[in-house]
Amino acid sequence: MKILHSSDARGGPADPAAVAIGNFDGVHLGHQRILSFLARQASEEGLMPLILTFSPHPGKVTGSGKIQLLQTEKQKLEKLERFGAEAVYILAFDRNLARLSAEEFVRSILIERLNSHVIVVGENFRFGHDRQGDTALLGRLARKYALTIFPVPSLIEEGETVSSSFVRDLTRNGEVARAARLLGEAYEIRGRVIRGQTMGRGLGFPTANLATRNEIVPNGVYVTTATVDGRTHASITNVGTQPTFSRNRIRIETHILDFAQDIYEADISIRFLKNIREERRFGSPDELCEQISEDLLEARHYFARHPVPPSP
Repeated sequence: MKILHSSDARGGPADPAAVAIGNFDGVHLGHQRILSFLARQASEEGLMPLILTFSPHPGKVTGSGKIQLLQTEKQKLEKLERFGAEAVYILAFDRNLARLSAEEFVRSILIERLNSHVIVVGENFRFGHDRQGDTALLGRLARKYALTIFPVPSLIEEGETVSSSFVRDLTRNGEVARAARLLGEAYEIRGRVIRGQTMGRGLGFPTANLATRNEIVPNGVYVTTATVDGRTHASITNVGTQPTFSRNRIRIETHILDFAQDIYEADISIRFLKNIREERRFGSPDELCEQISEDLLEARHYFARHPVPPSP
């Protein structure tokens, strides 16, 4: 997959392009529908399929700045490639870009910079200063500038419109199984194993403590998988503040089942499969140990029904 940046002096693509526009956070099933439509239209009209996305997310510039994303940029680009993206143009989003009118955005970015002939967007797409543009305005501008516009209908699953904001809410609330259905795969965070306080080892359940750049990490106890050095293992993950020991900082701790390797400073990815319970305070370490044993038993029952696929 070819990755282009707006800061690159070479500019945009030279070939006429079919362009899909969006933030694509999560690359969920709705996004995947847009990607499929882009590929089909580009093929039919002999155009280069190109994805236009933004960095940072516009909500971090024009909103409160507190928006939390489902993926790092690296994760997003990897998933876009897995779903057939051939080229991605990353447009630096700043206050100057935010001030462009809808028509200026179409003329200066889509036409002059990206050589767009076909535009593919979700039906709820908004653009331009103060989000003044919608698909109706985009259609009028398309007629003015001889573009072809395809608004792709939203995907409805379980009575809800599939959107990044909806998947974010599900994930934050611990509804990871439902989020996985809308993402097309389990929610994943990545990071590095750091030195912890060895509390889990002292209780008989050694854990890998994860430092991550992912912005959404659901609190609670989960059945998970942990991938280390290309191999995926059954695991259980606790995200929280260790209230039994009066901690106050969020920690991500993963116990890998039937695993004894030292993976300190290793890169690791965690996929959240099922919520077991909320984190809570126990009266003593012994009570906590009893609950962890029950959690592990539930995880083993889960993996008996859903075995971890063999690692390549």
